[in-house]
Amino acid sequence: MFRWPKSAGPVSSASREEPVRREDGAGLNVVKSLARSISTVGKDAAEVRGALEDTQRVVQAQGQAMQALAQQLHQIGQAQAAITAATAQSAAAVQRARSALGVVGGEVTGMATTLAQVSDAAAEITKISLQTRLVAFNAAVEAKHAGDAGRGFAVVAEAVKALAGQVEASSKAIVSAIATLQQRIDRFSNELTENRDKPSPIHAAFHEVEEDVQRIAESAAQSGQQMGLLNERAHELEREVSEASHGLKVAFDGSDRFLRMAEELVEQIAESGVEVDDMPFIRAAQQAAGDIAGLLEAALRDGRISQADLFDENYRPIEGSNPQQHQTRFCQLTDQLFPAVQEKALGFSDKVVFCIAADRNGFIATHNRKYCQPQRPGDTVWNTANSRYRRIFNDRTGLASARNQRPFLLQTYRRDMGGGRFVVLKEATAPIMLAGRHWGGLRLAFTF
Repeated sequence: MFRWPKSAGPVSSASREEPVRREDGAGLNVVKSLARSISTVGKDAAEVRGALEDTQRVVQAQGQAMQALAQQLHQIGQAQAAITAATAQSAAAVQRARSALGVVGGEVTGMATTLAQVSDAAAEITKISLQTRLVAFNAAVEAKHAGDAGRGFAVVAEAVKALAGQVEASSKAIVSAIATLQQRIDRFSNELTENRDKPSPIHAAFHEVEEDVQRIAESAAQSGQQMGLLNERAHELEREVSEASHGLKVAFDGSDRFLRMAEELVEQIAESGVEVDDMPFIRAAQQAAGDIAGLLEAALRDGRISQADLFDENYRPIEGSNPQQHQTRFCQLTDQLFPAVQEKALGFSDKVVFCIAADRNGFIATHNRKYCQPQRPGDTVWNTANSRYRRIFNDRTGLASARNQRPFLLQTYRRDMGGGRFVVLKEATAPIMLAGRHWGGLRLAFTF
């Protein structure tokens, strides 16, 4: 990548070699300084990427909330439509009831007329009964004057007189009952007959019902208009969230490219043979990867595990774990073998944060001891920070580290420590190869 100055001919004296060596050293210092600057830029890019991730999560949550709001607004709209339809039906029912009330009022009026006719007939019967009694009385008087000859006639006259009295009494009772009933019917008829100036209780009640139904209809119409405006605003917000999400994706992709470019520049400088600041960590990762591979190959030779079990990809979820943990057929072996190498690497430098071996899918069977704490039920924040074993880390960094097959890979990223705490790390990764196959990668993370 870099070409250092070379002399055109053989060097004859130390005086000619010294400027060249000084020039070489100056060039190396420039390259090292450049590597440090690029590393700092990579750190800044990782922080920007992390901030974009946070913003993206917020925007995604807003998008989900907007979708939920749209569903709720749709349900509210359906309910309002049902209210409007029910209100219209109620108004129609009130009108039908009022019409039926008018028919009943007409029938009651007819009934009152018929009863008046019956009362008139009963009064006529009363008059006839009075006349009959007078005739019978006169006949009885004449029968007395006739003596024995009129005795039989007198008996008949008395009987007619008594019967006429009974008819008169019955007629008067009918007239009295009809009068009482007439009063009641008149009152009922007045209540059934609509009078705008002096409404009856029944019509007043119907009027109140109509007013209530009208108010409901007006409120439903106003609510419908407000819902229309709210729907428009919700659609605008949804479009804005979508545009923001698209803009974030563009920025996110740009930060990824920028971050990867910075990482690749440092990698190329390291590959050129220049002893950059990250080189000791790269060698430590390669050494640990070789040690892990040696332990696994020995386990295969000794028959402690089969190749099929060692490359098991059947990740069985551990019930009740949160974050989700998994089991594989090689977990027991890695618990026995990996700590010796991984814990030793932690002592390589105070900057080392963790050293772990991941299979090619990002599954961490065995983490460093301090991160292998049993989960606490219901305490996701604590579990995220302290129970990092038996988990699959298939994010950008985790998957790239797990599937890298180059001699080494450098990455910069922001790590979630749980509880809202983040730290920017560098990571040197070396592949773990055994039995002619790529098993995974050794991840050595360290601070700046």
